[in-house]
Amino acid sequence: MVELKTDTSIEAMYAAGQVVARALTAVREAADVGVSLLELDELAHGVLREAGATSPFLGYRPSFAATPFPAVLCASVNDAIVHGIPTGYRLRDGDLVSMDFGAALNGWVGDSAISFTVGTARPADLRLIETAERALAAGIEAAVVGNRIGDIAHAIGTVCRSAGYGIPDGFGGHGIGRHMHEDPGVPNEGRPGRGYPLRHGMVIAIEPMLIAGGGDGYHEAPDGWTLRTNDGSRAAHAEHTVAITRTGPRILTERR
Repeated sequence: MVELKTDTSIEAMYAAGQVVARALTAVREAADVGVSLLELDELAHGVLREAGATSPFLGYRPSFAATPFPAVLCASVNDAIVHGIPTGYRLRDGDLVSMDFGAALNGWVGDSAISFTVGTARPADLRLIETAERALAAGIEAAVVGNRIGDIAHAIGTVCRSAGYGIPDGFGGHGIGRHMHEDPGVPNEGRPGRGYPLRHGMVIAIEPMLIAGGGDGYHEAPDGWTLRTNDGSRAAHAEHTVAITRTGPRILTERR
């Protein structure tokens, strides 16, 4: 069931989204060679505490997971696509890092993700990240009243495939509101004009995920959470929480 949010509720979700934005900005600024993923997770946790917010990630256990997620930050490095668990791993020169983070504030949730490089960037990684961001922008541009979910999916998929990148099958965006994952699902590839109609008050998380090698295959790591590319190529992830309004899409997790 798709819940339409009131304008007041969207404002409350914006407040949660800005906690997410602050945390991701802080994490990106702190990420450097020698910094551990656990240190970045603790930094993000501190942003939550300062805002009086909680984590929708910590303790989350969907049906596919054998254990609850143990952190507030998803930290995926190099060939990890999404859902990486922060560990004592210390970032190295040239790493490609994807950070996914959520916050719950006053009963409403925000969710966003960024990818970036640490130290000396590989040109191929910069192209991958730039394409992920373009795919996200294309999906947001299609998130207008009168379109359908398929229009968002088609916009994202067109950018990804045109650049020669793979798209992990079965993973994409989602509705969001009082819970992190709500209806409708938002695929990263699809046919225009199909799927659920977009209406004022819908709030969705749009999140393209790209595989550099061009294949779509991935596998679950032994930790039961991290998804890695089958071909060992690098991956990038970009995400925003977006409200669909009569005046156009509004990014609730926009970073300043």
